[in-house]
Formats: sequence, C-alpha cells, structure tokens
Amino acid sequence: MAFVELRGASLTYALGKETTLALADATLSIEKGEFVAVVGPSGCGKSTIMKLVTGLLPATAGDVQVDGQKVRTPIKGVGMAFQNPTLMPWRTTLDNVLLPMEVVQPHRSRFRRHRAEYVERAMKLLGTVGLADFALKFPWQLSGGMQQRSNLCRALIHEPELLMLDEPFGALDAFTREEMWGVMQALWLERRFTGILVTHDLREAVYLADTVYVMSRRPGRIVMTKRIDIPRPRTLATTFEPHFVELVHELRDRIQQEHD
Repeated sequence: MAFVELRGASLTYALGKETTLALADATLSIEKGEFVAVVGPSGCGKSTIMKLVTGLLPATAGDVQVDGQKVRTPIKGVGMAFQNPTLMPWRTTLDNVLLPMEVVQPHRSRFRRHRAEYVERAMKLLGTVGLADFALKFPWQLSGGMQQRSNLCRALIHEPELLMLDEPFGALDAFTREEMWGVMQALWLERRFTGILVTHDLREAVYLADTVYVMSRRPGRIVMTKRIDIPRPRTLATTFEPHFVELVHELRDRIQQEHD
C-alpha cells in the first residue's frame, strides 16, 4: 500500500450560502520515501491537497490515507515548510530549530533533561546545510536563503516521515533558489523522508521530484502524472541537459492547455 493515497478526493469550501469546489476527484499515490511535486495554474488547488493530506481540512468526498490510516484530523509526524520562514525573531537559529522538540511529544517531556542530546542533533542538521557557524545568530542577522535553510532544519529536526513543502523557495532570488534545490536534495538523499512539494517553478519540480503531478484549472484535478527518470544526484548542469529541458517543456505545455 502507498504511504500517501488520495482516492477521488474532493473539497468544497462553503462561505455562507456560497460554495466553491476547490478540488475534484483527485487521485494520487505516493510511495514511502518518494519525493513528489504538484504543479498547475494559480488557484488550482495545489495547497488544498496539502491541507487534505495533513488533516488540516477533511475531504468532503473521497478518501485520504496516510500510512494506512484514514485522515480525519491533523496528523502527527509531519514537517512543514512554507514560503515565509516564520522564524521567531527573539530566538537564535539553534533555538528556532529546536522549537518543535519543546512542543512535540515525546520530545517535550524529556527536552530539559536531555537538552544536550537535542542540541547535538540540531547542530548536526545545521552543519548539513552549512549553518553550524550561524547557530547563535538571530533571524535578522541571516540572509533570506539562510533563514529558509533554518526553516527546513526546524521542519526536519523531529525526523518526520512526511515533509510538506508549500512554495518554500518562492520568495528567494533565482541564484539562492537554485542553491536551495541542492540543499533540499542533499537532505532528502540523507534522510529519505516522503516529500510533497507544491511549486510554480517547473525546473524546481523536475530537479527535485521522482514524480510530478500536473493539476487542472479549478476545480483541480490531476490531469498528468510524469515520472522523472533522471539519475540522482542532480546538479545545476543537469538542468541544461536536453532531456531535462524536454521534461520541463512537456509539463509547461500541459499546464498551458489549461489556460487555452
């Protein structure tokens, strides 16, 4: 059985007497340890899929399962990273990364007694993304890319089986964004969590994903499933290879059909 599965999942938003069908009959299957990307036109329901998978919203029709369990309420063991890092300005990089360990069980009840153990874990993670020397700096002392690296570390510190990424690099400049692709790939190759990335950047989707799902205009449906058959590790040089460019164009052409 797949680790994440949507079978005919739909979501209707109700605002007073008005209703909006945001997602219609979405079906997808994600294996444990697989990294997928979801792309499509603006407002097509990409972020809605994330809300259904994490249990932040219940499906109004169909079935959503994670690790064999039907999702009805917010699930545990999930890490999340968004476009804005949302780091707490009064906490150092290290303390921001450690925050989940202070609030998520079973870590919360043993955090104070075993703080040194958790600090060691956080410092190892910060070292992986090149931030060990910035552990005691505050968010305002970090660049945008450094803040987003910190954000990823915070999402991964409790070793979640599922990582949800909603446009995590969208606010970064082009050079920093491409640098973050390499950071994200390295973290995934080391930890092999199941990753779901929502992005508008088709190059980013092809660079990072095993499978790319293309969604239609609202109400969102899965209209294309594309396996990315490019060996890892991928590099920026990979993005200029003919097959990579061909995949990006194929995805773009499919999305363009939704605008026509």
